Amino acid sequence: MQLVTPITSYMASPQWSRDVRTLAITLIATTLVGCRNERRAGDSGAHPRSDSSGTVVQQLQAGRRIGYDAAGRPAPARLEEIVVTGNEWIPVAPADAASSMIIRTATATVEVDSLERAVAQVKELAARLGGYVANSEIEVGKSRQRQGDIEMKVPAMRFEEVVSGLSPIGRLESVNVEAQDVGEEFVDVNARMDNARRLERRLIDLLATRTGKLKDVLDVEQSLARVREEIERYQGRIRYLEAHTAMSTLSVTVHEPFPVVGTAGKSVMGEAFTQAWRNFVALLAFVVQSLGVVLPIAVVAIASWMLTKRVRLAKQRAA
Repeated sequence: MQLVTPITSYMASPQWSRDVRTLAITLIATTLVGCRNERRAGDSGAHPRSDSSGTVVQQLQAGRRIGYDAAGRPAPARLEEIVVTGNEWIPVAPADAASSMIIRTATATVEVDSLERAVAQVKELAARLGGYVANSEIEVGKSRQRQGDIEMKVPAMRFEEVVSGLSPIGRLESVNVEAQDVGEEFVDVNARMDNARRLERRLIDLLATRTGKLKDVLDVEQSLARVREEIERYQGRIRYLEAHTAMSTLSVTVHEPFPVVGTAGKSVMGEAFTQAWRNFVALLAFVVQSLGVVLPIAVVAIASWMLTKRVRLAKQRAA
């Protein structure tokens, strides 16, 4: 009883209220500090975010979670986004991969002094930039002009270097560069392939648990075969887009100057007069050949005109 009385008096005093408030503030501050440390520890392992539809997105790198700096920015690394919808984890291609899907092609014409040396220089240029020559052809035209057609593949990152590297080879006559953005198609094909793969898994599960009629099982197998065919087609298209965006195509035509060649023992002017005489003879031959068609028509036309004129004069005399 002697111990209870001082405690009761202490609880009824103002000092009790101050001590209780101090203890409560201390506990709250300790709790907040602990929550903040826990949040920082969680952010160092993963930083989830949500889109406008409420879909949770986790950013992963090389099979582990990535960290964030003090400002809340993700570490500078190549990220792969994993979209969580229900119980499924769907990988999403990074945005920078789609934005860089550009197919570049170019055609160029170069006049050179030596065709063989120019072809060798073009091949050396392609090899130096990490590319290769896909096709090469040398021919002599009707005007006795020699030219070579070279098609080479170079890495897309060094496309500008190979175009500018043609200038030292000879006189650059023309350059035509085209760029086709296939990023939207790349994303669309990947999405279609992901949907087809999910459908494939459902059909496989359905086929494993199917215990009905044989016709139902065959129908599921046919549907599975069609889905797998679509997946192969999507994979082929993706490989095509990746290959053509990774390596650009440059078609180069190198040719020597038009030759001025004369016949032995004759000058260029002499050949010009000879060619003019041949053209004149050819014109006369054409006129003579045309007489076989023009003369009969002219005879009929003249006879008709004279007959019409005679009939008209007879009518005038009779009147």
